[in-house]
Amino acid sequence: MPPSPGNIPGGGRALPSASPCRRPSIRRPSMSRRRRASGCRGITTGAAGGFPATGAGAERAAAMTLAYAQAKSLTPAQAKSLTPSQAKSLTPAQAMIRFGLGGRPDQAPPADPRGWLLGQLDGPDPALATPSFAGLPSGAAALAALRDDRMTRKRLARQGLSLKDHFKPRVPEMFRADAAAQLGWALRTDAPFRERLVWFWANHFTVSMRQGGTAALIGPFLREAIRPHVTGRFTDMVLAVERHPAMLLYLGNAGSVGPDSRAGVRRHRGLNENLGRECMELHTVSLRAGYSQQDVIAMAKLLTGWSVDPRAEPTGFRFHPFAHEPGPQTLMGRSFPPGEAGGIAALRFLSTYHTTWTALATKLVRHFVADQPPPEAVAHVAGVLAGTQGDLRAASAALVDLPQAWIPGRKIKTPVEYFVSVGRALGETEAKVPAALGMLRRLGQPLWAAPLPNGWSDLGGDWSGPDAVLARIDFAYTMAGHSHDRAPAAIATAALGAQLRPDTLAAVSTAGSPREALALLFASPEFLRR
Repeated sequence: MPPSPGNIPGGGRALPSASPCRRPSIRRPSMSRRRRASGCRGITTGAAGGFPATGAGAERAAAMTLAYAQAKSLTPAQAKSLTPSQAKSLTPAQAMIRFGLGGRPDQAPPADPRGWLLGQLDGPDPALATPSFAGLPSGAAALAALRDDRMTRKRLARQGLSLKDHFKPRVPEMFRADAAAQLGWALRTDAPFRERLVWFWANHFTVSMRQGGTAALIGPFLREAIRPHVTGRFTDMVLAVERHPAMLLYLGNAGSVGPDSRAGVRRHRGLNENLGRECMELHTVSLRAGYSQQDVIAMAKLLTGWSVDPRAEPTGFRFHPFAHEPGPQTLMGRSFPPGEAGGIAALRFLSTYHTTWTALATKLVRHFVADQPPPEAVAHVAGVLAGTQGDLRAASAALVDLPQAWIPGRKIKTPVEYFVSVGRALGETEAKVPAALGMLRRLGQPLWAAPLPNGWSDLGGDWSGPDAVLARIDFAYTMAGHSHDRAPAAIATAALGAQLRPDTLAAVSTAGSPREALALLFASPEFLRR
């Protein structure tokens, strides 16, 4: 029997596959579509007209008006104006801010910035060994919880019983625990560069809780498919990602059946092209490879039968031969055999194809260096990837050695980066869930909820409209109201180091209250940028 919505072999009832994400066959998303995916609200008029002195009072209105006036100036620092000694003093701060997640009061700027960054790439992911991560469920356990919640809902509905009175779902609790662990680790980690890489690759291989019932699976997805491979081989990450239940459910592959397979002939179920398409367009070769719709179909057929099973520890992946399309498939001019081995071979081929290196290098440089990636920087990182056959540690080290990466203030922080950097500046070590999730929603980037498979935008223009800036200032004022023992000027110095501008320090030092001072700090151009 095929892995249909109501029948997953070995798993009892109930893990419906996602409905197809109907993106155009192999078209790059339009600019308007990418802007919708950024999460930003549109530009509005009159945003600089001040804040009404109601609700939180005149102090809040005055502080937020000052902060908005300051934040409107998002001009990046100009590297040409720096003397050699100034550039040298900026380097430790740039390591913490450009490559990391911002300074903390209990973490001194690194004396050897390059060595500090490269040292974070050694060894296994440190988060996985911490108590906050160690007790979290596997992908298979999350699948079981998802199945049990759905079965319980159906049973109570048949009995006419109230869900509110008789049902406490497990999935929301699992999601909150995963979110608390992920955000808490970002707030306190001593390896923020490595954590930034985790977030980067999680966005590259987007799984969103908006589709496919994946809320309980995204945490296991990060722990099982992303974190172990951040400094390993790209091919190994691709194989882990494309076989993880989170991705299989998100893109509907858990129910994808080969038309000529035993299950397809018997049940008249069909092919879902989503995973094959996104694997090629977004995850590996990109549109640069010039592949055709027939290549997408061939890849989708190679991935038929790749499904999920709550009994398949640890991740929950299961290959079902009876749902797999028989016969070889021709993909981009190469023939691949049927069976699970054929799909694996195809993924190895795509993940080491020459356009994959350029696509990955472009995204890495755009994320860490500039919205318009310098061609020479892209060529260098792509060359490292090609020369090492996808060694992600080597590629990450190549980013650190790019001269362009040390020019301050060229990137606007995304909302989640801003959220974490504010928390780190204040010395926070735990994320209070669900309050933190609400804050991220208001900032425009709800956790693990990208609108489309191409993930969240990495372009500053998508995060710097007046509404987006106002949301950050409102968040800054809220966070500045938390009780803190340290002087605002000391917080500013620890957070920004040599990137703290004299006029920002003066504004912080002469503000009317500590809360106003911190709101001004968090709305300063150098804090909004990295």
